[in-house]
Amino acid sequence: MDFDLNDEQRQLRESVERLLSDTYGDLAQRQGYMKEPNGYSAKLWGQYAELGLLAVPFAEEHGGLGQGLTETMIIAEAFGRALAIEPYLATVVMSGGALRHAGNAALLQELVPAIAEGRITLALAHQERQARYDVADVATTARADGKGGYTLEGEKAVVLAGDSADKLIITARASGGRTERGGIGLFLVDAKADGVTRRGYATQDGMRAADVTLSAVRVGPEGVVAGPEKGLEVLERVVDETIAALSAEAVGAMAALHELTVDYLKTRKQFGVPIGSFQVLQHKSVDMFTALEQAKSMAYYATMMAGESDAKERRKAIAAAKVQIGRAARFVGETAIQLHGGIGMTMEYKAGHYFKRLTMIDMAFGDADHHLRDLARAGGLM
Repeated sequence: MDFDLNDEQRQLRESVERLLSDTYGDLAQRQGYMKEPNGYSAKLWGQYAELGLLAVPFAEEHGGLGQGLTETMIIAEAFGRALAIEPYLATVVMSGGALRHAGNAALLQELVPAIAEGRITLALAHQERQARYDVADVATTARADGKGGYTLEGEKAVVLAGDSADKLIITARASGGRTERGGIGLFLVDAKADGVTRRGYATQDGMRAADVTLSAVRVGPEGVVAGPEKGLEVLERVVDETIAALSAEAVGAMAALHELTVDYLKTRKQFGVPIGSFQVLQHKSVDMFTALEQAKSMAYYATMMAGESDAKERRKAIAAAKVQIGRAARFVGETAIQLHGGIGMTMEYKAGHYFKRLTMIDMAFGDADHHLRDLARAGGLM
């Protein structure tokens, strides 16, 4: 299986890494962006647009670059290495994925150019408190008005970048019981529309999220991203692509954390010699590298399988990747903190921030244990 990048993809990787090395060169820069009004750098978001990053996965006919999952993987890995906090995942991967897979031509023509140019951001509001990791568990309701529109009622939790997004794509149930697979639609709502209330907060990894309350929120026919007959299918595909992107981001973070740890072992001295000269610590470093390489292979596999049309096979592959990524992330993070000692837990040093982000990635859309159970139920275990 050939995972070599072509010239265009290598150029993309070099461009993104160069930009992020300049703008995320030290932890103080990241902490400065976190204090900005939206919780990230608006200037840097504009630079992403200029570089074409926000247009990558969208078709050229809609104003995008017509590239694919591999390019998304390259960008996500670079973001993980830099600990970038801009809402690329929420706007381009998740919300953009919902727009692409729903195939609503009018909304694609309206929104993609604005996304690509950095003029708007979006957030996908799908998670609910009672649902755990079941995307089909939707209590938010969408009551049809008989004219092609709907009225939304309910609550959404931990909406990534939801407090600063200009528009929200919301999952809501038009028919059926709370956990039934049918009857779930996706609806586009202005974040400042009547009846929409947002409570924003910082997450443990330096990102932002919001809890969203919907009270008699009107959605016209033009705001139906995907009708109740296909909403869940679209959502599940978006989740699989998002997990693939998160896997790549985790690989970037683990690679940077491993490098940071090796450098520390070379410079930190004890008994008059660098602690990296101690054989047991060398073995720990090698174990970290092994886990990283295994995770990298599974991230590539997830990227390849995220485009699989057979939903059952795609789901098994993505679950397997999430298991490996989650376990590797935990091992690399814990080992890095152990080898650093107390400094690894301080707010002024990057190691702990990488570990926090890796922990949040493990928990997103189901942790390693959750996906291992899914694999066992699906007969996906070798």
